[in-house]
Amino acid sequence: MTNSVMIVEDELFVAMDLQDIIEDIGHHVDGPYMTVREALAAIDCRLPTCAILDVQLLDGEVYPAADRLKEASIPIIFHSGHADEKKLLARYPAAMVCAKPSSPVFLRAAIERLLQRG
Repeated sequence: MTNSVMIVEDELFVAMDLQDIIEDIGHHVDGPYMTVREALAAIDCRLPTCAILDVQLLDGEVYPAADRLKEASIPIIFHSGHADEKKLLARYPAAMVCAKPSSPVFLRAAIERLLQRG
């Protein structure tokens, strides 16, 4: 079965790189969603297997979407240049944090680890 990996990222080229990594390891991409509003609407329609979230989006911080994913027990990777790892892990203890920029090899390993946990 193919997993669905949600991308919430407002930088197009970063989103495209994430999409390539996810598809290269054989999973389906859900998104990218560039705003909190888009991400919340997508979550309301269907839950992904896991999600990769940028913290700072076009319409604010991703936390409302992250909270909804956490409530649904969806594994999360925060991939952001605006990530305070200590604060994120205090609020989302099961999440992973990958600071931007992250190497494709590191991101791939993080995604595969997250999918094995979920």
